[in-house]
Amino acid sequence: MNDIIDVQTNDEKAEGLKAWGWVSYVLHLIVAVGAVIPGAQPGAALLIIALVIDLVKQGDSAGTWQASHFAWRIRTVLWAGVLYIVTAPLWLLFFFPGWVAWGLISIWFLYRIVRGMVTMNKSQAIDA
Repeated sequence: MNDIIDVQTNDEKAEGLKAWGWVSYVLHLIVAVGAVIPGAQPGAALLIIALVIDLVKQGDSAGTWQASHFAWRIRTVLWAGVLYIVTAPLWLLFFFPGWVAWGLISIWFLYRIVRGMVTMNKSQAIDA
């Protein structure tokens, strides 16, 4: 008789997911702002923590409007990582091309995080 009964309601689950979403968005925002402001690099550790939160909690959000936010943040991080890696050789050409490319990627990353935060604040799914 070791049956576990889940007494958590859907509302509690939704609020819990939203709280985790806010934690993730704030961590992403710190990283995004740090990427746009020269010399304010908080490090990749915060980004990795946020990505792990998103990957772990994504399954819990299946079938809810919050699932789109978990997928949004994961895609944003993966695309930003790919874009940073692809444009890394520009730093070898001269300082300016690499700086411009990474600056544009950082602004795009910041835009996606802020857009997601605004949409989640309205308790709405985000369009992919």
